[in-house]
Amino acid sequence: MAEPIIVGADGSAPSMRAVEWAADEAARHRRDLHIVHAVEKWAFDVPLSAAPGEIGSLSRTGRQILDAAEHVARDRRPKVHVSTEPAAAGTVRALAERSERAFELVVGHRGLGGFAGLVLGSVGLGAVRHAACPVVVVRGEDDSGRGGVAVGIGLGDDSASLEYAFRAAEARGVPLSVVHAWPFPEALDGPGAAASVERAEERARWRVVEAHAPLRKSHPGVDVDEMIVQDNPAAALMATSRMVDLVVVGTHPREGLAVPHSRAVTHALVHHAHCPVAVVPAPGTLT
Repeated sequence: MAEPIIVGADGSAPSMRAVEWAADEAARHRRDLHIVHAVEKWAFDVPLSAAPGEIGSLSRTGRQILDAAEHVARDRRPKVHVSTEPAAAGTVRALAERSERAFELVVGHRGLGGFAGLVLGSVGLGAVRHAACPVVVVRGEDDSGRGGVAVGIGLGDDSASLEYAFRAAEARGVPLSVVHAWPFPEALDGPGAAASVERAEERARWRVVEAHAPLRKSHPGVDVDEMIVQDNPAAALMATSRMVDLVVVGTHPREGLAVPHSRAVTHALVHHAHCPVAVVPAPGTLT
């Protein structure tokens, strides 16, 4: 069976939008959709201190949330196969375990419970760090219809995020922007600086073109343009998120979210982007 798309649901409006986005994604990629509602396991570990019927109430509420999310998904995409699951576990653990068998994991940018605070603190960053598949944080306006996918790359191995971005653009039938941003070096602020910057930019452009050239051959229907900008990477991708429907970023082997540069870009996007953000782990990233 093909790996499903998994989406977290907690009954909040952002999570229901994430369910809609995930249903669309499942239809695009011809995948099943699996909806998960997580209730922290501690609620089931203290029966002596729980009020009568409290555990049953938690179970009923979870079932109602899952039923409502399933209805939203089926109404949105009737042809997509939808399944649901209540999970009694810590949120990060529940997400990480299920991500081992997922095509991608989709979450809302905020919530009420279960997945509450998913991208507002350590839980969200833990999910991004430990997931074994791409994690999509659904942000921005509903159905913006801007058209386009953007992927931010450095000058390292961004093959995983590039592959994801090409597939995303191809499935949507939209163009792809490959964005490489670099701050203006203070050392070049003097005579001849303009020529030096121009040479540096040209070298960066050729390295960016070289990085995605193999994927242009395997995805010939995707129109690609390179955006080489002198800016902070997080700021450049934030600005780009106003113009596209999805921004893709990657993490790198041995780096994860531990390196300040990678952490800053990821934090900025999952907190403030104007469209959904996909964070793609590279092989060897997980810790």
